[in-house]
Amino acid sequence: MPVLYFGTEAQRQKYLPKLGTGEIKAAYCLTEPGSGSDSLSARTKATLSEDGTYYLLEGQKMWITNAGFADLFTVFAQVDGNKFTAFLVDATLDNIRLGNEEDKMGIKGSSTRQVFFEGVKVPVENLLGEIGKGHKIAFNVLNIGRYKLGLMVCGGAKRACEMTVKYANERIQFKLPISKFGAIKYKLAEQATRIWVLESMNYRIAGLLNDKIEQCKADGKNDIQAKLIAAEEYAIECSISKVFGSEVLDYVVDECVQVHGGNGFSEEYNAARAYRDARINRIFEGTNEINRLLTFDMLMRRAMSGQIDIMTPAMAVQKDLMSIPDFGGDDDDDILAADKKAIREAKKAILMVAGAAVQKYMQKIEKEQEIIMNLADMLIDVFTAESAILRTDKLIALRGVEACSDYIDMTKIYTSEAMERIQLSGKHAVCAFTEEGDEQRMMLMGIRRYTKYPAYNAVAARRRIAQRLIDANDYAF
Repeated sequence: MPVLYFGTEAQRQKYLPKLGTGEIKAAYCLTEPGSGSDSLSARTKATLSEDGTYYLLEGQKMWITNAGFADLFTVFAQVDGNKFTAFLVDATLDNIRLGNEEDKMGIKGSSTRQVFFEGVKVPVENLLGEIGKGHKIAFNVLNIGRYKLGLMVCGGAKRACEMTVKYANERIQFKLPISKFGAIKYKLAEQATRIWVLESMNYRIAGLLNDKIEQCKADGKNDIQAKLIAAEEYAIECSISKVFGSEVLDYVVDECVQVHGGNGFSEEYNAARAYRDARINRIFEGTNEINRLLTFDMLMRRAMSGQIDIMTPAMAVQKDLMSIPDFGGDDDDDILAADKKAIREAKKAILMVAGAAVQKYMQKIEKEQEIIMNLADMLIDVFTAESAILRTDKLIALRGVEACSDYIDMTKIYTSEAMERIQLSGKHAVCAFTEEGDEQRMMLMGIRRYTKYPAYNAVAARRRIAQRLIDANDYAF
């Protein structure tokens, strides 16, 4: 990815064909012992030689995937002490030393080692991008990586769900397959619902990225420029995909182990491996905590720069709070009318809470991480629920309501509970930055008002979803 998006034509011609065929392999060297999430504080340094023909690279990288067999390293280093810059480093160069293979909790099939650069002479033509602009490479590649991770974990979750269903159908207790029991049906249905919502979100982001790429091409950008612009435009959505996807997978593999019972704790079954392998996804490509903070930070930066207007609709929501609630307006012919209305109202809750928090703290809001985490969770719940609604709406238009009953069930299960989570996250945030009194009471009332959802029998819906899985003996959606 770094070569494709930021390399010179000569670098692309040299490396991409062989990387494409697998003749050579690449590794991405960003993390150091003292710089993980704070990647710009890297201490690896690159010093230009007196004759200007090479950079002398010195430093240490860790947690480097593919390190044991990589032919090409993308290495980030400081030029002149403070110019964060990227280099393409051939593994055949002298003075590159590898540490031992890490004994990891999971993903044991992946080579992960430290890489030491002990006076490596890197030709100047292997400078990647511009001096001091390495952050653009690092962050754009991470944006794309986060979206790819959201896709990857969706596939893993489907596989784990399949394992869970098959075992539940095979395991006999009290003379019945355990898939007959309501407590197990809940787990199966919840696995499927979260996976389906994740997949819906991933389709949505793919469409957004694709549309932006085509728009940029129409405006005269080349293919690579268009993709970079799209990745930056939808960086927030890519972070949401990474966070939500990794946590969906964690839920699915955890319940996979639980349904397997004692066998799930045994390495003789694949449930244990799935559980171990899944855990890394909440850490790499930026921890989920960092990505939650980034989601809000990127939104605020765009607001501050005038790219988007948050304060005007936030003020409108505050005025709306003083009005009489409108409980009408639903389309009786639209089976998703209540869900669509719930999303519209939930967005008001986010605007109200975010607007009030920013008004209070201004630039210092970045220090209030707990409030930012609450707001990020509200954003994630709205975006994921809306993605499910949009997908189901399209499927209904194509196939009709009756053929989409399972999708409607999953959408309503998820949206109804998303509203409850949004209300709780909003409540926690408001109580953190307001004192007891009229302002707090008004805001809490507003959150309750904006997160209403009609009474819904989620138990019956989950039983229907679970039965579909049980009958198929597989992930069925």
